[in-house]
Amino acid sequence: MKTKVEKFIRKHCLLKENDNVIVGVSGGPDSLALLHLLWSLKKEWNIEVIAAHLDHMFRGEQSREDLLYVKNFCFKHDIPCEAISIDVEAYKKKHHLSSQIAARECRYQFYEDVMKKHNGTKLALAHHGDDQVETILMRLTRGTTMKGAAGMAPSRSFAGGSLIRPFLTLKKDEIEVYCQHYELHPRIDPSNSDDKYTRNRFRKLLPFFKKENEHVHTHFQQFSENLLEDQSYLEELTYDMMNKVIVDKTPEYVKLLRQDFLRMRKPLQRRGIQLILNYLYKEIPLALSSAHIDQLFAFFKEEQPSGMLHFPKGLYVIRSYETCLFTFEKPRVEPYCFSLHIPGRVTLPTGREIVCEIHKTETGKLKKGHDFFHLPLNEKAKLPTLIVRSRKTGDKIRLKGMNGRKKVKDIFIDNKIPKSEREAWPIVVLDNEEILWIPGLKKSHYEVDNIQEQKYVTLYYK
Repeated sequence: MKTKVEKFIRKHCLLKENDNVIVGVSGGPDSLALLHLLWSLKKEWNIEVIAAHLDHMFRGEQSREDLLYVKNFCFKHDIPCEAISIDVEAYKKKHHLSSQIAARECRYQFYEDVMKKHNGTKLALAHHGDDQVETILMRLTRGTTMKGAAGMAPSRSFAGGSLIRPFLTLKKDEIEVYCQHYELHPRIDPSNSDDKYTRNRFRKLLPFFKKENEHVHTHFQQFSENLLEDQSYLEELTYDMMNKVIVDKTPEYVKLLRQDFLRMRKPLQRRGIQLILNYLYKEIPLALSSAHIDQLFAFFKEEQPSGMLHFPKGLYVIRSYETCLFTFEKPRVEPYCFSLHIPGRVTLPTGREIVCEIHKTETGKLKKGHDFFHLPLNEKAKLPTLIVRSRKTGDKIRLKGMNGRKKVKDIFIDNKIPKSEREAWPIVVLDNEEILWIPGLKKSHYEVDNIQEQKYVTLYYK
């Protein structure tokens, strides 16, 4: 086993001389074996080894005993040890997170702190080949990107150094034999067999895979490495192409040319969007799903010249003719004015539409509600000219069923429309600037409930 791990370390350049290696240690078989093995390589590789243990306080006295066990193990082997207890349950409630996500955030922050304190160059974690199989199956089942389907990488950047996984070449059985051989007597966490955790349910599938092929973990690891190599190459191509497509960027926004982006091949488009999101978000929010990405691609292809999408954590995607802007800054809508043909449609800067259709009287009852507006259409009279514009200072409307006029500003206030949305709110007017309709809010006296003419016009706000 030791030879196998060293071969894997050399293949992926996981360690080098004079590394300060922080080892994440829970006290279980995997992490304890990793700590012991790296400690045994200390002189041979000329590295320093420091243990890092976080008590999540989920299991009361048992968790406390795990911490004391790790500290005692390190004392016996003369290994420096950083061990603390954190009330993850309180952190979970404060930040409205699941137990697993809260534990992960606390754990990795602790590892980062230990890395900084000891000038760590590597953080070693004990994920093994069976873990890799479980991870890939879980991600494929849930839906993931090509990079996500590759599972866990042997190394990645972390806290100014690298996070490494030297045990990905091993299966669980080999680690257990190692612990028995060296009489390590690891702690056993009962939650590792609790079916309420997704990974534990997937773990029950492994005996079937191993029965089909005892080297399944090796094949999954090879699949992972091949996929990561392909992904790396495609990312290089994407990076080069996106440099030609992106016309402006800062840490707060990215602007690109729509048509140039659409001319890229689809695999590069997907990775291009991922590069933008990684750049702006730094850490992709869990609320961002494949549905957002699908919506974004459809948004790029639409014929309408402008519109806006809302992404998690306040990211806006704003399209204006041939440019698309990804930004965290709340967009300020410029004044606008569009002609609305009969029939026809207008796409608003917010992405919503106003549609105008002609109907015959016998088609049925008139639709009710403030998202619809009905005008009689006298075939002998000249068609009215309809305008859709943003509001103007002093705008007033003569409301249906009321005498006198009311300020549009007061209507926004009455309906509790946020100030940030008022500038973009559409106003439908006749060519003489008489306000017909404030879509979604109020109608003027021009609308009728019963159509006497043979045809009538319906306006929809959608």
